Amino acid sequence: MVELIVGKKGKGKTKVLLDKVNGAVKDANGSIVYLDKSTKHMYELNNKVRLIDVSGFPVKNADEFVGFICGILSQDHDLEQVYLDSFLTTAKLEGKDVTETLDQLSAIGDEFKVSFIISMSLDKEEVPAAYQDKIICAL
Repeated sequence: MVELIVGKKGKGKTKVLLDKVNGAVKDANGSIVYLDKSTKHMYELNNKVRLIDVSGFPVKNADEFVGFICGILSQDHDLEQVYLDSFLTTAKLEGKDVTETLDQLSAIGDEFKVSFIISMSLDKEEVPAAYQDKIICAL
């Protein structure tokens, strides 16, 4: 399953994502991972959430990013939710079509029963038509 939080840069998507992840900790049975482009939000996250700074890994394109996600899934069989902040930056998709990568994450989520909650700097109108119904918050 894929859920999207969208809006231009500086609109408050990260705050919405942080509130959502910290709220999800109470009800989670498995583990939760939060991927970001830095460790800047480390102290705003509940200590039960695993923060991964993607910039510390040699991810060069969207396919490698999906492989990175699969590596995380392969190491944690209890993984329930993955929160992706700054998605366009971490997945190397700035200025590119996000459809194929979202399709891959959606398929991975269905197969491994993992939810992906994604924050990305796009206006609601810029989100591919196939994912309009996945928008849970547009800022």
